[in-house]
Amino acid sequence: MQGGLRAVFSHGNVLKDAVLRHMRVVPPAMRSLMFARQESASAARIEEHGFESTTISDILKAKGKSADGSWLWCTTEDSVYDAVKSMTQHNVGALVVVKPGEQKSLAGIITERDYLRKIIIQGRSSKSTKVGDIMTEENKLITVTPDTKVLKAMQLMTDNRIRHIPVINEGGMIGMVSIGDVVRAVVNEHRDELNRLNAYIQGGY
Repeated sequence: MQGGLRAVFSHGNVLKDAVLRHMRVVPPAMRSLMFARQESASAARIEEHGFESTTISDILKAKGKSADGSWLWCTTEDSVYDAVKSMTQHNVGALVVVKPGEQKSLAGIITERDYLRKIIIQGRSSKSTKVGDIMTEENKLITVTPDTKVLKAMQLMTDNRIRHIPVINEGGMIGMVSIGDVVRAVVNEHRDELNRLNAYIQGGY
C-alpha cells in the first residue's frame, strides 16, 4: 500500500513534466501568443482550482448518507466480543468508541491490538469485558476536520498506519473517511489537474 501511495504522490510531478515537455515543442511564436492571450484569466483560474484543493468536506459530500461511518462505531458499554465481531464483519482493524446515546461524543477507539494485548494475552473474557475497559482513550485518537486537505489526511493515516479516521468539528464527530476515500480523491485531483493544464496549453481557459 505504501508503495502505491508514493506512486500517487509522484504521479503529479510526472504529469507536470510531461506537460512542460509538450510545451517545449510548440513553436516559440505560437507559445508567446498563447501565453499573451491566456495569462491573466488562466493564472487566476489555475490558482483557484489548482492541485491539492480537495478537502475532507468534499469527500463527505461525495459519500452522502454513508459519510457518518456509523457501521464503524461502538459504545463504551458494548462487549469486546461484539466489537471484534463487527470488525470482522466489516473487515476493519478498529472501531471508534462513542458514549451510549451520544453518537457525536467521542470516547476513544478500540483496535485489534487492544483486543490481543488486553483480552487474549491476559486471558480475559471478551463477552464479559466492556469496550470502555480496554479502549484507547480519546486523547490518543487521531482525527481530522472538514477543512483538512486530503493529502494531509493521507499523511496522517499512512504515518500512523490507520485505515479509517474520524472527522470532527466543534459539535463532535460528523463522519468517517477511509484510506480508500482519500486515495480516490487524490487520484481524481491529479486527473483534474492534468485536464486543466492541457486546457491551458490548448487555449481552453
